Amino acid sequence: MSIVANRKAYHDYFIEEKLEAGVSLLGWEVKAIRAGRSQLKEAYVIVKGGDLLLIGAHITPLSTASTHVHADPVRTRRLLLHRGEINRLVGQVERAGYTLVPLDLHFSKGRIKLEIGLAKGKKQFDKRASIREREWNREQQRVLRQHTSR
Repeated sequence: MSIVANRKAYHDYFIEEKLEAGVSLLGWEVKAIRAGRSQLKEAYVIVKGGDLLLIGAHITPLSTASTHVHADPVRTRRLLLHRGEINRLVGQVERAGYTLVPLDLHFSKGRIKLEIGLAKGKKQFDKRASIREREWNREQQRVLRQHTSR
């Protein structure tokens, strides 16, 4: 069950591989995510010191959050993956020019998981071609619907 998706990622990148990672969260963050107060629009994943870090994901604290904890909505959060998976991703990011992009925040067996994509950036003409293709498919569906309703 998806909580929040990063639809802009599919517009800006060619997603070549998807992985599911755990996210190291605090209690107030889990409550806020369950209430639907999270955003991945400007988030990205970096590799630092052999760890994967989620930066820029915005989780708005609830007003009923604890009074003794100062809530930072855009703090850096650590992603949890097996060491072998991390090493493979690090190799591809450093050598092959790939980027790690957060795609989707969702529940899996009661836990909050982040789907990350191994992606290559699109050029401007690639984006225009994607838009053109999407509009063409929409037009085909519209014509097909009109034709079958007669």
